[in-house]
Amino acid sequence: LSHLTHVWKEAMSELSRLLAEELPPVPPPPQRDRVVFFQQLATLYVRYVQVFRQLEEAHNMLVHPQKRRLILLLLKGVMGRVLELKYEMVEKEFSEYHYVDDILHALKLTPSALEIPIPYFFVGERSKEIEERKTMLLDTSMDRVMTEEEAIKIIQMVERAWQGRVRAKLNKEIRFSNFDRRHRAKTAGSAFNELAAIRIQKVWKGYLQRKKTKIARDEEMIFLGMVMDPKYQVPLSAEIDAQAIDTSIRVKQKKHEEVYQNAIDEILKQIREMEWNDISKTLKNQIRQWFYECRNDTGLFPDYPTVEEGGSAIIFAEKTPQQVKCIMN
Repeated sequence: LSHLTHVWKEAMSELSRLLAEELPPVPPPPQRDRVVFFQQLATLYVRYVQVFRQLEEAHNMLVHPQKRRLILLLLKGVMGRVLELKYEMVEKEFSEYHYVDDILHALKLTPSALEIPIPYFFVGERSKEIEERKTMLLDTSMDRVMTEEEAIKIIQMVERAWQGRVRAKLNKEIRFSNFDRRHRAKTAGSAFNELAAIRIQKVWKGYLQRKKTKIARDEEMIFLGMVMDPKYQVPLSAEIDAQAIDTSIRVKQKKHEEVYQNAIDEILKQIREMEWNDISKTLKNQIRQWFYECRNDTGLFPDYPTVEEGGSAIIFAEKTPQQVKCIMN
């Protein structure tokens, strides 16, 4: 928890610095040098990506519903800013691929720092919604009854497709037959057989060589330590522990979310049961007092404010009856 809090704190500090740089008290003059301007955009892009990665990690691992909601708002805002910067970089360079090695070196980052992970809430927290949508689409497609006209159109389409395939096959056989006759007339039978054997050998030898090359390349990568030997590719204890921790975090997040929602429902229920009548009486007394004050000042009861005029919000505003009347007029 302390690590995630530290990550969140660092992300907020960096985000504050970025906002201070992008929104200074005195706007800087426009940058006319295209290279310098792109370097500024790329630097902001890399820094925002780091903030995004930190916020995504904190949101993914924290279990407190209130904190996760706050981080989610920040995360969506940072994602939007990353997209804006990427769009501007593409517009300035006319390319979707950019080289920012010097920026990574200056910020002491590795190329892996530019990888943008898919946020867990995209799929993981919407699994129930996705399943419900799939079920709804499946039910909709199953309950739909085909009309006679639609069935006739489908049959006609299939029949035309079958006729087209038959005609294409017949034309192919005719062309092949004509080509075969002309080829046999030009070449002797033995030469034709020899050429066919050479082509078959070429294809087969190419297949064998590609297979041997792949095996040799895999063995070389294993020897150099770049790829793990398949016989050692078994789940490690650290991986099993990490998966168990991740599963427990998901369970805790779900449990805390249910407790949070239940607490909100309970509080709303208590407010309705215990304070609703008092609030209602207080608001009625305020409206009644407002009408009396207007009558005492003008001698007549005023009309109730319409929706266009603001409704009861005008009455509850801290204004005198004369000010409210001026607003309504």
